[in-house]
Amino acid sequence: MITINENYLKLQASYLFSDIAKRVSNFQENNPEKDVIKLGIGDVTKGLTPASIEAFHKAVDEMAEDSSFRGYGPEQGYGFLREAIAENEFQARGADIQADEIFVSDGAKCDSGNIQELFSQDITVAIPDPVYPVYLDTNVMAGRTGTFEKGRFKGIVYLDCTKDNNFVPALPKEQVDLIYLCFPNNPTGTTISKEELKTWVDYARDNKALILFDAAYEAFIRDENLPKSIYEIEGAKEVAIEFRSFSKNAGFTGTRCAYTVVPKECLAYDKDGKSHSLHALWNRRHCTKFNGVSYPVQRAAEAIYTEAGKAQCKALVDYYLENAATIRKTMASLGYEYVGGNNSPYIWIEGKMDSWDFFDMLLNKAGVVCTPGAGFGTCGEGYIRISAFNSHKNVKEAMKRLTKALG
Repeated sequence: MITINENYLKLQASYLFSDIAKRVSNFQENNPEKDVIKLGIGDVTKGLTPASIEAFHKAVDEMAEDSSFRGYGPEQGYGFLREAIAENEFQARGADIQADEIFVSDGAKCDSGNIQELFSQDITVAIPDPVYPVYLDTNVMAGRTGTFEKGRFKGIVYLDCTKDNNFVPALPKEQVDLIYLCFPNNPTGTTISKEELKTWVDYARDNKALILFDAAYEAFIRDENLPKSIYEIEGAKEVAIEFRSFSKNAGFTGTRCAYTVVPKECLAYDKDGKSHSLHALWNRRHCTKFNGVSYPVQRAAEAIYTEAGKAQCKALVDYYLENAATIRKTMASLGYEYVGGNNSPYIWIEGKMDSWDFFDMLLNKAGVVCTPGAGFGTCGEGYIRISAFNSHKNVKEAMKRLTKALG
């Protein structure tokens, strides 16, 4: 008899964004004459940059000729892309990351979900609340949690992110082994200072813990005093793995390309206390379960680092930040408190009511889709997340509708 991994049965009935999609679909079926503006999920709406498209076309043409055709590429990514990433994203900011410490993949979501396979089931995991659901759900699937009670899983150390601590979690009171951090944060849009991030690095070093640092939204940081990478902090290479993506800065959500940085100094331990290289373990896992990102996609990603590509990507991010400013201005005029939107595409708004009720009200009264904060954890109750990923026209129209519905 074939049996299942019963940890999957612990998962809640539906994934957050599936719930949202169902409610929107029902609304559209019942109101076919009404136009819906989606400011919910973090999917970009602008096309790929000209630099990437040009490189994409050229690489596709190469694939049509026997002399320049590429078959299986290196699972870790082509050298030309890894070297460009290391130089432009890390070394340019004083972080000593080498090309062979970078692993190209098809998504930061995939990597942040898969990385937990390297660790034993009995580790203590600390996860922020509110949180991007993938961090929590993949640990539930792996069997690191107990039952789900009162909105939380037993066995997880939750790091509360609230208005009282400016949505930046405090260090755990108990010792933990694996720590998830995301800055600029999804969903709250908050950032972390170098001094605050250093306290986490110091904690990890003191406790032989590991930080999984999600920096998928670093391109939105405009304040030069804020860290874009955890490797800007001294000692972080010993205790941190970082996830990055081309989805938001270059519009690769449908093209699929990202990367994970695993420094060679980064260690974990067996039950006898002997240290092992996480770089070697991830390389083994990567080569076993992943066949690499296609050659044309990697050439398109490389083009981001040309002078034209850099300027075009900055313009893309600036476009969405302008949307964020429009949203912030509107919500402030309506008397709502919020965080985010300055160095992030997300605005985290205190809704003054139940999250799902606020979601339904905006959908039904204004035809605007947001994301209910309760879907990100118990500390998200009472909040909604609005995304800046849409056109200027749609965002302005959405804000007009919200002003009418809420004013």
